[in-house]
Amino acid sequence: MVTGPPLSLPSAGPEPISWDTALAAVLGYARGRRALWFRSPGSPEGRWVRVTAFGYERFDCRPRVAGPLGDDDVLVAEGLHGRLDPAGWAAVRSALDEVGPLAEAVAVRADGRAFWELPPGELSVLEEPGTVGAGLRAVDRHGPGRHRDHLSAALHHRRPDLVPLVSSTTRRQLLSHVEEGDSGLEAVVHRELRANAEAFGALETVASGLLTATGGVPLTRLRLHDVLVWLSGSLRLAHAVAVGTQSPEWTTLRA
Repeated sequence: MVTGPPLSLPSAGPEPISWDTALAAVLGYARGRRALWFRSPGSPEGRWVRVTAFGYERFDCRPRVAGPLGDDDVLVAEGLHGRLDPAGWAAVRSALDEVGPLAEAVAVRADGRAFWELPPGELSVLEEPGTVGAGLRAVDRHGPGRHRDHLSAALHHRRPDLVPLVSSTTRRQLLSHVEEGDSGLEAVVHRELRANAEAFGALETVASGLLTATGGVPLTRLRLHDVLVWLSGSLRLAHAVAVGTQSPEWTTLRA
């Protein structure tokens, strides 16, 4: 079986995550299902159906939209964080209009480099202004209150190799590891990606290969980091691992 080094992610917990555990968790996140009792006008008696347990198919597998940020980006974000009420929709949609130029400036500054390829200075206040970190912090300031998770998801989906995906759960986990000189919590993500470059490179290659072979989409190491931190912080890691070890991809890999 293909393997790799463990991942030391302080934002996910004090103990390193073994490579096998990380891969199983990612597969579980992508393939996990849960039972739901479903009733409809055509089937009022109801029946059990199995729906996706996590956001991979509802979010990551959604096609990326080209052009200016707009309504489709809000729909994509809802696939991960749930439906918005009319006021919430309007707030996120307005925020996308405001951050469009800021997000574009971040991409220009990155100059084709992935987030984990950026030098540490791009996520340090010591080299501001104009850095990627400063740009991401400016984007975050436009987050519409309790709906800023949706804004982060929309922007990450557009640039999954550059813009970190941060939710209320992972934000709390990352903030406690911010160090003096960091431009924001994105610096924590950057530091952990660079410290575990070999492990994330292997995980990105193997997981994406398995998922795309069965009709899925690849996941960048930036998204893989978010998945592992979120599963750990939401106490779902053990469940995702259990589901992942029962997936067809895991069976294929072991064979």
